Amino acid sequence: MTKNITRRHFLKRSSIIVAAAGFGGCGILLKGCTSKKDFDIVIKGGHVFDGLGSEAVKTDIGIIGNNIKEIGLISSSRGKTVIDAKNLALCPGFIDVHDHTDVQLLVNPKAESAIRQGVTTLVSGNCGFSPFPVAEEIFGEYKENLKEELDVELTWRDIEGFFSRLEERRMALNYATLVGQGSIRGAAMGFNDRSPEEKELKQMKKMVAENIKNGAVGLSTGLEYAPGSYAKIDEIIELCRIVAQYGGVYATHMRDEGEQLIESLQESIEVSRRTGASLQISHFKIAYPKNWHIIDAALDKIEEAKNNGISISCDRYPYIAGSTGLSYYFPLWVKQGTTEEFLVRLKDPKLEEKLRAHVAEQEKKLGSWDKVVISSVVSEENKQFEGKSVLEGARVLRKSPYEFMRDILIEEKNRVGMVIFMMKEENLERILAHPLVGVGADAAALAPYGPLGRGKPHPRHYGTFPRILGRYVREKKIVPMPEMVKKMTSSPALKFGFVKRGVLRVDCFADIVVFNRDKVIDKATWAEPHQYPEGIEFVLVNGEVVIERGEHTGSLPGKILKKEVKA
Repeated sequence: MTKNITRRHFLKRSSIIVAAAGFGGCGILLKGCTSKKDFDIVIKGGHVFDGLGSEAVKTDIGIIGNNIKEIGLISSSRGKTVIDAKNLALCPGFIDVHDHTDVQLLVNPKAESAIRQGVTTLVSGNCGFSPFPVAEEIFGEYKENLKEELDVELTWRDIEGFFSRLEERRMALNYATLVGQGSIRGAAMGFNDRSPEEKELKQMKKMVAENIKNGAVGLSTGLEYAPGSYAKIDEIIELCRIVAQYGGVYATHMRDEGEQLIESLQESIEVSRRTGASLQISHFKIAYPKNWHIIDAALDKIEEAKNNGISISCDRYPYIAGSTGLSYYFPLWVKQGTTEEFLVRLKDPKLEEKLRAHVAEQEKKLGSWDKVVISSVVSEENKQFEGKSVLEGARVLRKSPYEFMRDILIEEKNRVGMVIFMMKEENLERILAHPLVGVGADAAALAPYGPLGRGKPHPRHYGTFPRILGRYVREKKIVPMPEMVKKMTSSPALKFGFVKRGVLRVDCFADIVVFNRDKVIDKATWAEPHQYPEGIEFVLVNGEVVIERGEHTGSLPGKILKKEVKA
């Protein structure tokens, strides 16, 4: 598709909206026209990207109800509401393929930090964890934590119960979820490092099938986390045979993202090869300086898999730091069982020498504990350490880094978040630009106020998609805008089976982002992460305006997007 293609020829050929770059200007929402109204909303004069990688054309969009009903020259008088998008860009709503939002929507259904980035669909339940099924062994602990931290009542045990709560609460954006293999394993056989018995494996396979039949879009693993890490490849293959049977996606946080990255990639690819499950490599990265040089081998590995017929894609966020729980740096064997059992082992003087040795090896990977920053705690006493590195915290308390980490994990009952600076900018740019890599924030929907505004979380919660558009497309030009929009819209929609989403076409759902190409950028920083981005002017979800001139309207038109399984 060339830039000088005529509107008439283009619309006749495909009826897909495409758009050229928009510069300057600010959208205006107009209401109250008096002539005949054919459309609920008309978006006028925007430079529209179709989501399929095409170049741009200036055109109008007419929306009735949930759907786009006309593309082309439309009179303003035909709209009950008219959005003036002159000098602005339009594209399909962004699909975040790697998300960790779940109970946050019960706290604040406005999904502030996500929707203000232009994200209209979340794919959650990643890294082996989903809020269902809830294992009996941890039900009490989970219930207590939800009440204490977020004032949420745990009333569900399975996917149907959780979906019912979401539908009752309503939400600002669309929500899809994987089911976590770690959650399934915990519910079926507990949280210890052992192989499943035959009946337990059968139960896990049944649970995968039931969850997908009830709407999950696939299965996720978190193979660096307990209890999912205790599964060997044959166990994962058995579960993924069920995923493939129902046409789901297998999304994996691999067993290692550093020294054993190539071997972990091979394991993931082998699971897909032997089962036929569509493979999604989560937050594709090369961690720690000593491993940065293997990027060529890693990219070659995913390209080889694609060339060999494997359905493989990856996602990545646009930052050089990752984020997870502080207990990540303690060995898997010590984290078996319940949280209380983990804490008992941390306190055991007989295990201290062994634990210290393991933590010392982790420091060698990092170079120094100043690369690890505490992002969140629960107690008021330890709030002083949010935003401080492990090294700084240890110095304040006159402890060793090991003692500081051990003690704060015990005091907070393992509820300590961290940010880890372990990646290289040049590698990040190559990964983001790669044709097989899309965008996933690896975050949850937060807000600068209320229970979700605590701590100093990774800026990716607020800035991922605007940062991609501003820093990496506009400024660094790692890929053209049409290609990056495709990575964030139609490609993930196709991957996860979201019908009539991810493209702007007549009869598709009106999930639309209107943004200023000159101004769009993230504002969240490491020191002050709770900041909304700039340049996202309007966001529509299922035909309703949720963000209007950068402000939330309070509308909650989101839907649960369930896997469609044929009987």
